[in-house]
Amino acid sequence: MHSGERIWIIGASDGIGAAVARAFAASGATLILSARSEDRLQQLADDLGAGHVVVSMDVGDRASVEAAATTVMAHGLIDRVIHLAALYDPGKVADIDPVMAAQIVTVNLTGTFHIAQIAPDVLRAGGQLALCGSVAGYIGLPQGQIYSATKAGVINLAQTLRSELHGRVDVRLINPGFVDTRLTQRNAFTMPGLMTPDGAAQAIIKGLNGRRFEIHFPRRLTLVLKLIRSLPYWASLPLLRRLVQ
Repeated sequence: MHSGERIWIIGASDGIGAAVARAFAASGATLILSARSEDRLQQLADDLGAGHVVVSMDVGDRASVEAAATTVMAHGLIDRVIHLAALYDPGKVADIDPVMAAQIVTVNLTGTFHIAQIAPDVLRAGGQLALCGSVAGYIGLPQGQIYSATKAGVINLAQTLRSELHGRVDVRLINPGFVDTRLTQRNAFTMPGLMTPDGAAQAIIKGLNGRRFEIHFPRRLTLVLKLIRSLPYWASLPLLRRLVQ
């Protein structure tokens, strides 16, 4: 299915993004790889073989995103844009450094907004735009701090785009659970349903090839959180308080 497709993967230098890139490349897609870390992107492109393009970009910098889009457009229209770039800093709201909090908002939420505005112009008619939220955005989890808040914003933005771009762009929402990456290795708690990046990549690609708006995994975690989210506050908040140590 992916042979001949041109796919722009943003946040491809590490973790889930790199695993998604490897899986798409293995199925014959041609990739545009973006992130801030040009050296790691180039190493990935070299590992994947000839034909893949590296376009370094900082999603939190509007000028950087616009310049990257111009470069991407020079190679022709894209079949899919998959936006996976994010920052994460675990801890309680009272403990997070405000400078880091601002950076997380800039990359996770404002950066997604930049991609949401610019990506439709680089996509072919009916092309796919996938934005990455998180199950942490379902409900305000303890120690989710500003990261969870930004991912709730991404979920809301993707829902809005699904309506606004209907018939023009196939908007999808990716909500992963815990995936064993450089970021989640900072967590000091047991992560339920922990997946490998390769496992997450397979779940993402299967979902993007399907028809459902939301791709969420692993279901043994996501369905529980969806249930808690559906409860009235008088029932859900006491459950969440039990998680605070």
